[in-house]
Amino acid sequence: MSGHNKWSTIKHKKGAADAKRGKIFTKIIKEISVAAKLGGGDPAANPRLRTAIDKAKGENMPKDNIERAIKKGTGEMEGVNYEEITYEGYGPGGVAVLVEVMTDNRNRTVSEVRSIFTKCNGNMGETGCVSWMFDQKGLITYPKSVDFDKLFEAAIEAGAEDVVDLDEQIEVTTEPSAFIEVRDALNAAGFTFENAEVTMIPQTQVKLEGKQAESMLKMIDRLEDNDDVQNVYANFDISMEEMEKLM
Repeated sequence: MSGHNKWSTIKHKKGAADAKRGKIFTKIIKEISVAAKLGGGDPAANPRLRTAIDKAKGENMPKDNIERAIKKGTGEMEGVNYEEITYEGYGPGGVAVLVEVMTDNRNRTVSEVRSIFTKCNGNMGETGCVSWMFDQKGLITYPKSVDFDKLFEAAIEAGAEDVVDLDEQIEVTTEPSAFIEVRDALNAAGFTFENAEVTMIPQTQVKLEGKQAESMLKMIDRLEDNDDVQNVYANFDISMEEMEKLM
């Protein structure tokens, strides 16, 4: 499991995610609107929109909020025009960091993101400086209580790339184009996932401890707390014990 997924898991267990539900809704609404603008308002014909709606439902977002976000994206209601940008840089210890944003003010956002990098002992880099270290994949995670052999068989049959049994959970990876099909097939087979998303998975990881680990987690937290930031990906590896201590 990548460091950032570990961090997200711990925060969820600690209840930190609930405290930021308003921010979570804001980010999902942006994603729904942009997905509808780019691919139309029919989730059956727009995989990105369908994924965003599924995420909204997973966060118990009211149906009216979802429908309004779609209409703003398709132009049926007045909405804000968001620009999608990916910033790249380095965190403490040379950790590679990708920051995906949706913004209506590029100058404001780049200034805020650069400030977070600097204050957390990192620095922003040029486009392409670290993106080559990541692969876009569908990632579906399951609790350790799931029967690994049965899940493995069902996942491979559904078109998954790999199934890995890790210390904290079981991960199923797919090509982005096969993500929804594999996720839905496993749901139909009776496997209930903990988390499912198309994400960026690092090819290598950088082990962090002590002050570097603390600064890295602070950077991730501050970036995710920014209203314009949609997703943060990083290739750090911090032990669960270290993360628990830093929480």
